[in-house]
Amino acid sequence: MTGIAMNNFRRMDLNLLLTLDALLTEHNVTRAAQRLNLSQPSVSVQLAKLRDIFNDPLLLPGPRGMLPTAKADELRQPLREAIELLERAVSPDSEFNPAISSKTWNVSASDYGESAILLPTLSAFRAVAPHARLAIFETQPAGVAKKMEQGDIDVLFHTGDGVPAGLRRRKLFDESYVLVSRKGHPRLAKRPTLAEFTALEHVMVSPEGGGFYGITDKMLEETGLKRKVVLSVQHFLFALSALASTDLVAMLPARLVKENSTLQIFEPPIEIPGFEMAMLWHERCHRDVAHRWLRDFFAARCLES
Repeated sequence: MTGIAMNNFRRMDLNLLLTLDALLTEHNVTRAAQRLNLSQPSVSVQLAKLRDIFNDPLLLPGPRGMLPTAKADELRQPLREAIELLERAVSPDSEFNPAISSKTWNVSASDYGESAILLPTLSAFRAVAPHARLAIFETQPAGVAKKMEQGDIDVLFHTGDGVPAGLRRRKLFDESYVLVSRKGHPRLAKRPTLAEFTALEHVMVSPEGGGFYGITDKMLEETGLKRKVVLSVQHFLFALSALASTDLVAMLPARLVKENSTLQIFEPPIEIPGFEMAMLWHERCHRDVAHRWLRDFFAARCLES
């Protein structure tokens, strides 16, 4: 912007721009004054200021009202668009209509969150928001808070423990652990005793990779017992496949396996603490009407299931 243009911009205020917009619409000082709820002399004074700023008459007397100059015609469309943008920016949020929205939502979840939260809600989401898109990213807690601050992630599904600081949260549900094996497992026809449980060969999910000790092992250790964990994997999907094709067993979240017809499920012979699943988001989008709809949608679907 040149020095002259910058000086002209600094002399401008919103009231002058609104007056110019009204004059370019009405081509008449009296009607423009009525449109703005101002007196005709006030509008005439503002028109004089505008002419001075733009160094152009802007509107000239004509046989049926005032005629815009070439400069005024040049200003008309960009001025109207700028005022409409400003009106939208400062107006209260209107209702969000998911049926017509084409927004892309970026969601971060582990493979458990994908299977237990996103997959069961996908059909309902497509039904109520047919033009919207979902992009699902693997959870990486170390950097997710920064990504949410930057607007790269809209919501995060995470356990109640280890939640990144500074994020808003909403509890979705409590999850519990169950003992799982393939149907027809030769050593597991009914709920096992504690001794039978510890004699079985277990697979466990270690999201960080390489872990052979989890909450089940901690609870067993407190009673002086130990189980046989022979396989550690990073993803629940691999664990489920391993269970279906071997005689391994696993302690898995109940929601993950409740509708899996290839597996059998038992209550474990020892009480294992479950965990809380929560939805998290950044303060920057907390009051956004569309984002509020997304949060309410997932919370309601999790409650139903």
